[in-house]
Amino acid sequence: MGIVSSLPISNAWRSPGFPESPAAFIFMSTELQNKSMSPTRGLRAPRLREARFEDHSQIAALASRFDLHMESFPAWTHLWTNNPACRAPQNNFPIGWVLDSGEGSIAGYLGNIPMAYELKEQRFVAATTRAWVVDTPYRSYSPLLLATYFQQRNIDLFLSTTVNPLSEPAYCSFQSSRIPVGAWDRTLFWITNHRGFVASYLRKNNRTVAGPLSYPFSAGLFVRDAIMRSGLPKTSDFSVQPCAAFDDRFQPFWESLKIKKSNILIADRSQEALDWHFKFALQQNRAWIYTVEGRSGLLAYSVFLRHDFQQVGLTRMRLADFQCIDAENSVDILTAMLATAIDRCRKESIHMFELVGATPPLEKRLAAYSPHRRSLGSWLFYYKAKHPMLAQDLTNPGVWEPSLFDGDSSL
Repeated sequence: MGIVSSLPISNAWRSPGFPESPAAFIFMSTELQNKSMSPTRGLRAPRLREARFEDHSQIAALASRFDLHMESFPAWTHLWTNNPACRAPQNNFPIGWVLDSGEGSIAGYLGNIPMAYELKEQRFVAATTRAWVVDTPYRSYSPLLLATYFQQRNIDLFLSTTVNPLSEPAYCSFQSSRIPVGAWDRTLFWITNHRGFVASYLRKNNRTVAGPLSYPFSAGLFVRDAIMRSGLPKTSDFSVQPCAAFDDRFQPFWESLKIKKSNILIADRSQEALDWHFKFALQQNRAWIYTVEGRSGLLAYSVFLRHDFQQVGLTRMRLADFQCIDAENSVDILTAMLATAIDRCRKESIHMFELVGATPPLEKRLAAYSPHRRSLGSWLFYYKAKHPMLAQDLTNPGVWEPSLFDGDSSL
């Protein structure tokens, strides 16, 4: 077994909505951090160094031993080579760190992705962890990777948006705090293909007769949802339109958005940043973009992203980002966009649509549409601000408007 964190999180499935569980996942406890850092007897102590692009094949091989997904080399290097936050000459960020066990063998890795944020007309540099994986014999050295990440001098804000129940103690030990807005320990979801959804649940529970049993079980769920009128009705109040790419409308939208939300911590959503963030997801048809136009241009957009659990054949779509410059109609526009995405999931036989991190007002609004709910087992979104003034600002819930666009949740 290995140590893995900051990948798209797979959690234990729980009724009535069941998330996935990874094939291999162990994380050191807080107690383990206090033990002496020595590998299995007879093994050489690893050397901590910055990761290099030429390490990709070794990192990918290490991840694959634990059934973990690693991007292709072009997609992986894109996270830094085309990252707008890395453009300034002074911004020399490590792409991560590895534990080199000797003779070119990599025993551990933690990725480090910079992102630009703005608050009160000030620009901040955030860093998010990605793909934390350590081989079993070297598990006691894993704190070195996380400690090195938190010791970066040119970072203002540390964001960890895919924390799981086993990694949570480690983030807390480095004084990371829970984000004070949204429900990041549970989700809302709608079933959009009942038979496929039930079949994946049965496969998760090792039912060899998943196919035949999926018919009667899915029929029961379908009847339940029909009686409860589960699902969002489409509305004609706003014209929600699909969009193939982040076109020229998105740059002036960003200029207006950062003025409208100057008192909110907001990640760079310039046209260039959006192109970088979703480039490969769009190329692979894993992302949908929807827009609503106003009289003077783009009024709102949303991005939906595939987040499948391939081990059991579950297909799923999630809301990755939503931004609107019309505060008065923001919730109505979002609801219309969610309804459009849910309808498309049904048409394309995607098994479920899921919403992560909903705020209490949004949860209350969506409760009328009878969603299913599931617990995640931990709080996904942790942060740590380096400077006292920024840390004080971020204790105010009104400063936050988080989504899966933050951190590495949708990269």
